[in-house]
Amino acid sequence: MSTITFMPSTDSGKADLLNHLSTALPQYATLLNMTADDLNLLNADSASFRYALQSTSDMQAYSQSWTNYKNQLRDGTSGAAGWPVPPALAQPIPSAVNPGIVPRLSAMVGLIKANKNYTDAIGKDLWLIGSAHVIDPSAWKPILSTQNQAGHPIIVWTKGNAAAIEIWVDRGDGNNFGFLTINTEPNTMDKWPLPVPGKSQTWQYKAIYLLHDEQVGQWSDVMSMSVGG
Repeated sequence: MSTITFMPSTDSGKADLLNHLSTALPQYATLLNMTADDLNLLNADSASFRYALQSTSDMQAYSQSWTNYKNQLRDGTSGAAGWPVPPALAQPIPSAVNPGIVPRLSAMVGLIKANKNYTDAIGKDLWLIGSAHVIDPSAWKPILSTQNQAGHPIIVWTKGNAAAIEIWVDRGDGNNFGFLTINTEPNTMDKWPLPVPGKSQTWQYKAIYLLHDEQVGQWSDVMSMSVGG
């Protein structure tokens, strides 16, 4: 699959472009008549959008924790009692910026491309020239992390261009990895019964993306989490 685009279609892609520009544009600032204020605003927009993106992911996982905990309270499924703990905001917190980061970015790119000193070579270096972007599922590899809700692991992952993700687990019982679940939307809670009080186990997880109901790409790195205790 391939698309021709300048502006990334995903929020993570837009965040990457902002970050790249904030790093690469200063060397062309004088040539392209970019002021210090222009660069400072770009840096602030980049930091704020990246922070908002990560915080949104954290809060979505926290929201899922409440849904799972509500279901546990309602249905009496296994798990320790206790309200879900809200995630702490990552530090440092960047300064807030006015709404309209992407329109500002588009306007800046328009000025850059209209400058008499602008060249295709500069555009390519700044990622401002749309090109055939090949989407290669064989290179996809999930990146996993975990959160904890009432003792149960929540496997945190991003979807990207995949249709779903297939997750396997090894509970340290000698049976090695076995199928856990397939999910079409992040994130995934492991509702397996927890160890008895006073006992702890290390559960390991790995995952692979699915496209058209087939495994594609590479397995994730194995992620471990201690449960119980």
